[in-house]
Parts: sequence; structure tokens; C-alpha cells
Amino acid sequence: MSRTEATLTDTPSRPIAGIISIEIGMLFFVLQDAMMKALLGDFTVWMLISARACVALLVLVPTIKMLGAPHRLFSPLWHLHLLRAGLFAFGFSLFYTAFPFMGLAEVTTIFFAAPLFTAIFAVLFLRETIGWQRLACLLIGFAGVIIAMNPTGDSFQWVAVLPLICAISYALSQILARQIGEKDTTVTMGLYTIVFAGILVLPMGYGINQLFDLGQDFRHLRWDWAWPDPSSLGYLALLGVFGMCGYMLITRAYQVASASLIAPFDYSYLPLAATMAYFVWNEVPGWNTIVGMILIVCSGIYLGYREIVNARKNASLTPTGETTFVPGAPSTGPDSDANP
Repeated sequence: MSRTEATLTDTPSRPIAGIISIEIGMLFFVLQDAMMKALLGDFTVWMLISARACVALLVLVPTIKMLGAPHRLFSPLWHLHLLRAGLFAFGFSLFYTAFPFMGLAEVTTIFFAAPLFTAIFAVLFLRETIGWQRLACLLIGFAGVIIAMNPTGDSFQWVAVLPLICAISYALSQILARQIGEKDTTVTMGLYTIVFAGILVLPMGYGINQLFDLGQDFRHLRWDWAWPDPSSLGYLALLGVFGMCGYMLITRAYQVASASLIAPFDYSYLPLAATMAYFVWNEVPGWNTIVGMILIVCSGIYLGYREIVNARKNASLTPTGETTFVPGAPSTGPDSDANP
């Protein structure tokens, strides 16, 4: 057993504190994405992601300096962090691109295919095994994603593919997080992921504008960098604060309680997002989104239940292959291998 695993095992679990932290953290992430959707009328995707990176830089660098070792500003694993940030920048640029065309509940429901893709990639790249119950849950979850997308329906939009690509990109970044393992802390990983992503979206956005003539429907992707007025600057700062608060709270949840216990509460994001969308934009999810959401949530919760059962069989509740899959959020930290 490694030193980190021993520390995690010996640390008393505080499940109530963990659940409260993750639920409040989910609320902050819903507020962040609601602000993203609202601000896309005035700012571009590139500017919003970069603004969030600036806030992360201002918050996490002093935090790391204050906490000291084992947190560090300069990591020898920078190349892996840079690759993760590239996947993060690419995937969530597509995710936010879909916002003006789809409801918040529809976009986020499709994105929650990410845990399913992570389980598949873990089998392909990390040679993890998968039992029949977990496989059945994955199939049910994917069925929910297909139903939510409704590719054969008259209302299907090609932009519905964008959050699905984001889910694949994010799942790949989670595999990289496992490769990094315990060599870097969650705060260091968060700093590199968010800040590098904010930098990498700049050449990405510029390149897209050079290659394509973006029409009025895609004005939120234009290379338009109007300097914000004081009130707008406050909104951008608040956007970053919401994201950072959510990240820190969810990180805290995984620190004080078992990951196998906490992970199913990740899915509370979906009903919170649907509720927010209803009250703010009067968005009512279609039947296919609701059915897909139910299937995805049920499969995810059962996967979490199986993790708890397996952990109890192993006489310990160490973190397993589950991490938060909130849109726009980096991994909450290194994972150990998942149980089948």
C-alpha cells in the first residue's frame, strides 16, 4: 500500500460533511454554467474560459504557496498536465458552443456520458476488468444518452454531438489523471488544468476564426474581444469565483469521505441544472431528456452502490475509479483503479 493510500485509509471518513460539501459544490457549478449560458450573449466562449482561468490563477497560486508541500507550482509532470488541459480546452469549448442552441438540461444530460466512457477507456488503456453488473449499468447509461440525444427525432440538432464529444474528451483526461496518480496533489492538478486550458483556447479560437466564416448563429465563437465595462468585469469575476468555490468544495468532499460514497451525488447536478434552467429561461426538458436523465442517474447511482459493496468486501473504503464529472470542472484528484 502506498503512503497516500495508507493516509486515506487511516483518515476517519465524515460522510455527512462530504455529502454536504459536494451538494453545495454542485450548486456552485450549476450557477457557473448558468452564468456561462447567460454571458454568451455578450462574450465569446474563448473570453469566458480565459476569464475563469485568470481567477483560478489568482486564487490557486496563493493557495499553493500558503499550503506548501506537497502542493507545488512547478511539476515535472507538466507535459501530462498540458495534455489534460488541451483535452479540457477542446472538450469544453464544444460543450459551451452548444449552449445557445440547446437547453441547459439537454446539454448536461448528454455530457454525463463521461463516466461511462471513462469506464470503457479504463478497460482499453489501463487494462481494468469489468464485471457483468457494471457492464449492464454502462449499457443502460448509454441507452439513456441515446434517448436524450434522440438522433432519429425531428427535433435532433447536430450540435447535440458536441457535448458528447466533450464527454469523450473529458473521459480521456480522467485516464491521464490516473496516470498522474498521487504524484501531484488535487490543487496542483486543478491549477495546471484550468490555467493551461484558459491559455490553449486562445490559439484554438483564433484558428477556428481563420478557417471558418462564422455566421450570426455562431457569434459566440467569433474572435471578438471587446473590453468589458466595470459591471461586466464583475460578472466575469463572479463566474470564476463560482467555478473555484465549486471545485474546492467538491475536492473537500472527496478528502473527508469515501469516493465510492460521494460519487453518486455527482448526479445531483442534473436535476439542479434542470431546475435552474426552468426558473431562469423557462426551459422544460423534453420527454427524451427526462427519460435519458433518469437512466443515466440510475445507472450511475447503482455503479456507486457497487463500488461501496466492493469496498466493504475489501474491508476498506479507499477511493475507487470514480471522480466528479461536473461540466467545466477538472478531476477532483488522482484515482486508484476501479473495482469491476
